[in-house]
Amino acid sequence: MNPYWAGFGLGLVLLAAFVVMGRGLGASGAFGSVTATVLGKVAPAHAAHNAFFARYLGDGSASPLKDWLVFEVLGVFVGGLISGALANRLHVTVEKGPRISAAGRLVLAFVGGALMMIGANFALGCTSGQALTGGALLNVGSWAFMMCVFGGAYAFAWFMRREWL
Repeated sequence: MNPYWAGFGLGLVLLAAFVVMGRGLGASGAFGSVTATVLGKVAPAHAAHNAFFARYLGDGSASPLKDWLVFEVLGVFVGGLISGALANRLHVTVEKGPRISAAGRLVLAFVGGALMMIGANFALGCTSGQALTGGALLNVGSWAFMMCVFGGAYAFAWFMRREWL
């Protein structure tokens, strides 16, 4: 898809989220809700006394899985799956350069995802929440975050490019 049209469509989705749900987009809250729910079932005393998980569990009257962000993330997954199927692009493969093994690429992807998860927790939001929602609301911290993300990625790309060439 043309990236300009995709960006325009994403802006419309963000606007619709504000109008319909009263808040913007994000994904890390969904993973927090799911983790809190599972931990609440496995170790309820620990979850109730942990400040991070307790905020998701609330008073226990409603399931955190009813949080709209959980449905948003499920919709992104299902929508991506449908889009890939319609475009005949569903293949099991590992995208990698010629100088790295598939296992090495998966390890790097896992480490990068873990670092992003830790960063999202520190930043009180994931990249979609910080960049899209915070940026649309003109939050200075969100704009600074995105400048750091792009600057860090650009600086780190020089070290990683040999893996892809």
